[in-house]
Amino acid sequence: MIFNTDYRTTDEWESLIGQQIRAERIASNLDQAHLANLANISIGALSNLERGKGSSLKTLISVIKALGRTDWFQALAPPLEISPMQLLTAGHKTPRRRVRSQGQHPLGDSK
Repeated sequence: MIFNTDYRTTDEWESLIGQQIRAERIASNLDQAHLANLANISIGALSNLERGKGSSLKTLISVIKALGRTDWFQALAPPLEISPMQLLTAGHKTPRRRVRSQGQHPLGDSK
């Protein structure tokens, strides 16, 4: 049996992302107060984010931008590419037409 080792709970993901934010902050030689100021958030909000204790998406985005790591957004949401065939089939629907055999009346009665 094969187990998916990438499965994590929401709490585990919050903790992992917080650890990565903290590691990036330290690698950038920033203390919490300075990064919070750059991101225009409170030190408490940054601390909660780093500890994986709940944070808003707005806070996460502000911190990632302040760290200069907007490349993380591309990994999270890569641009979608639509093929020319998808464009053709999606935008050009032809209406269905009914086909009747000759000699039949529209109501089904033959005359």
